[in-house]
This record gives sequence, structure tokens and C-alpha cells, in this order.
Amino acid sequence: MQFAKPLPEYLVKRYYGWNATTYAENQAWYRRLANEGQRPRAMVISCCDSRVHVTSIFGADQGEFFIHRNIANLVPPYNPDGDYHGTSAAVEYAVTALRVAHLVVMGHSGCGGVKGCYDMCAGHAPELEQKSSFVGRWMDMLRPGFERLPEGDDETRTRALEKEAVIVSLENLMTFPFVRDAVETGTLSLHGLWNDIGEGTLEAYDPAHQRYNPV
Repeated sequence: MQFAKPLPEYLVKRYYGWNATTYAENQAWYRRLANEGQRPRAMVISCCDSRVHVTSIFGADQGEFFIHRNIANLVPPYNPDGDYHGTSAAVEYAVTALRVAHLVVMGHSGCGGVKGCYDMCAGHAPELEQKSSFVGRWMDMLRPGFERLPEGDDETRTRALEKEAVIVSLENLMTFPFVRDAVETGTLSLHGLWNDIGEGTLEAYDPAHQRYNPV
């Protein structure tokens, strides 16, 4: 069965442009990356949202970040049940093989996954309650965050849930034995961030005071 199609022409043109400029001007660097392998300083777990561009925000070069993206930048709790676990596998590889020094979870404003979770938990999205909904079952991880939301209007509570998604992920990361050990020995530090896309601002979670502060 033939299902793969040729690349859209606009992507082909962009590739040619990149190859003739960025790659050609930095060929030695790319070959060094290829030959020596990756040594990223940090792992970043961010959302699949196309507006979230972690490398641009931090001005990162190739080889600097080990990036994993999923719906709503969520990390599931440690659960070695022999099933498929893409996010857990990425965390394991980053911490135990690459030995990154920092692990960053970055949420963002206007997250569709978080909005879906909010609507589902509020009883407004029955389609996400279906067992067949991959998004709904993934967003079940965020139900504890929904239960911690303060009173308020839907917009305020949804934004608060975006930030809870980061906190839930940080809590779940600490259920991984190899993450907890690395944090306790001081070889790994965890960081929680929330990015306001429209304003270009960044906030960091302060666990000591349980609040977000501007970066």
C-alpha cells in the first residue's frame, strides 16, 4: 500500500535554501556533531504546539538541547509496565545516557491540550471522556492539577491549569528513581517554566514558595 507522498514544494525549496546557506556556512560544525555525537546541556520537555519554539527563545544551537515534545508538555508518572512510553523513554535516555545537567518542563499560554482537559474535567467535552480518545486519556494525567484550581472565571482557571501542567510534570518526574537519585546527588536540576506567547514573557516556578516568578 502506497501512502507516503512527495514533500510539498515549499518544504523542498526551504530545504535547498537551508542547505545552501546555513549548512554550507557551518559545514564543519555539522560534521563535528555527526562524528562526535550529541552532548546536550539540558533536556527540554515542551508542547507540540507549533508556536512554541524553544531553541529560538533561548538562542540555542544544534546539539545544545535534547528536546521532547508532546501534548501539553506532560510527563507521566513512573510506570514500568512493559507498554509503550515515549516520554518516559526520552527522560530515561536524557538522564541515564546523555547525563544532562538540567531538565526543563516548559508550558505556554493558549495550550489546546490544557483547554481540552479543562473542558473535559468541567463536563463540557464528553468526546474526550471516550476510551478511544488518545488526547483525553493522555490529559487524564492533569486531573490532579484541575482539582487544585482556585475559584474564578474559566479563562483565569484555564491559564492556572497551564501552569499546573508544569507542576504535575515536575512532580511526576520525581517518581522516576533515576531522576530522583540524580536530583538528590546534585547532578541534575529540574526547572519549570511557563511562556506567554503573545507577550514574549517567561515565568519560572519557585517550589519553595509555590508560585511563578518572572524570569
